[in-house]
Amino acid sequence: MAATEATTIEDTPTWIVAAVCSAIVLISFAFERSLHYLGKALERRRRTLYEALLKLKEELMLLGFISLLLVVFQEPIQRICIAESLMGHWLPCRSDGKASSHHGVAAASAAVVSGAGARRLLGEGTAGSGHCSSKGKVPLLSLHAIEQIHIFIFVLAVTHVVLSAVTVLLGLLQMRRWRHWENAIKADGDFGPKMINRAQQFKFIQDRYKGFHKVTMVIIWMRSFFKQFYGSVTKDDYTAMRLGFVMEHFRGHPKFNFYDYMIKALEKDYKRVVGIKWYLWIFVMIFLLLNITGWHSYFWISLIPLVLLLLIGTKLEHIITQLAYEVATKHTAVEGDIAVSPSDNLFWFHSPRLVLALLHFILFQNAFEFAYFIWTMATFGFNSCIMDRLPYRVSRIVICVVVQVLCSYSTLPLYAIVSHMGSSFKSAVFSDDVADNLREWADEARRRTGRAAAGVGCLGAAAGSSRREGITYKTCERGNKRYTVLR
Repeated sequence: MAATEATTIEDTPTWIVAAVCSAIVLISFAFERSLHYLGKALERRRRTLYEALLKLKEELMLLGFISLLLVVFQEPIQRICIAESLMGHWLPCRSDGKASSHHGVAAASAAVVSGAGARRLLGEGTAGSGHCSSKGKVPLLSLHAIEQIHIFIFVLAVTHVVLSAVTVLLGLLQMRRWRHWENAIKADGDFGPKMINRAQQFKFIQDRYKGFHKVTMVIIWMRSFFKQFYGSVTKDDYTAMRLGFVMEHFRGHPKFNFYDYMIKALEKDYKRVVGIKWYLWIFVMIFLLLNITGWHSYFWISLIPLVLLLLIGTKLEHIITQLAYEVATKHTAVEGDIAVSPSDNLFWFHSPRLVLALLHFILFQNAFEFAYFIWTMATFGFNSCIMDRLPYRVSRIVICVVVQVLCSYSTLPLYAIVSHMGSSFKSAVFSDDVADNLREWADEARRRTGRAAAGVGCLGAAAGSSRREGITYKTCERGNKRYTVLR
């Protein structure tokens, strides 16, 4: 039997090799062609989603490179030997005093805990284990463990992409009724004389204000916390924020399609969320490190996205309340419809984009929890010790589902509209060709400015450089003139 397990391609019938390779190549080409045709369809209709698909391809390429590295370096990793005593520390499962039976030098490979504590020995006599046993040590990582890590990285990447797509699709479904509100507002547009009404008569003020200055801040924040669970954005909220955005940025264009702009901006943000940034991989390494028996670390880690999501939802609801408060305190009467005043000061650190970064982390962390649960259950079984005790397992999966549903149906729609209550608007306000032309024009302007300054020259002149908003400025003085070069 051992000889059968150790069979190489030299002893394998050619029809088996050709059949297996053909099946793998066929599946790969079918997947690649599917992505190609999907990209062509999105490029014609939804350019921003097409860019998200390109981002997905980049992540798949990175995943393929990681897989290649694991395959290429599996033998060198196995030949890294460590002392057997080191294998008894920081274990995800209790060894019950049998560390020697798990990692003994006589054993040619690692034992994997499965089911009710039974162990399955892997292929014996591998080069790595034999190399280390001759030195009285054990391999750093077994071949089977490397394969399991390989599978886990694949499951994590796929789960993150799928759950991000599901979150955005469910959020768009939840915001579908907003299109009807937009159409109704544009259809009922009255450009004649406008009536003057008391600010307190508007339902937006009545629902949000309610004597803001008469209650404590604790009660205000508590109301914002519970508001995210029911009717997070009403038609009155949408009307007030839409008019505030139009009056702030497009005062001469009252029929501006705020809904289409908002959805297009959300699709652009999705392109950023679907990617796995380098610092997110650092979090993965930290989470894997902390999975120590008795710590229940994955249960506590699952609470992080839930707490962050509740904080973000509360903050976004509180911003709408602040907008209503400013109108109620600054205006006794309002001509026509009520309009709020967007400002970056309403957001944490005056940065609306910080909310997107936090949502990105939340979605990735929730995907990590789902991926780890699926991978562990498929690899070791539901009753494995690595899954932790039953109450913790159930609690983790319930928290993950709650985060996914709450983010899709409440937090994401809130972000989609409240993120535009800052002091500036996003590039999604332009069509794709206009945005591309503007970028080209800006790049050409930088090059022309650089060439002009280079023609004047900074030789023999005092020079300095600074960086702001991703652009490097080089300033030089010659005589009584100052030149600024965009690098």
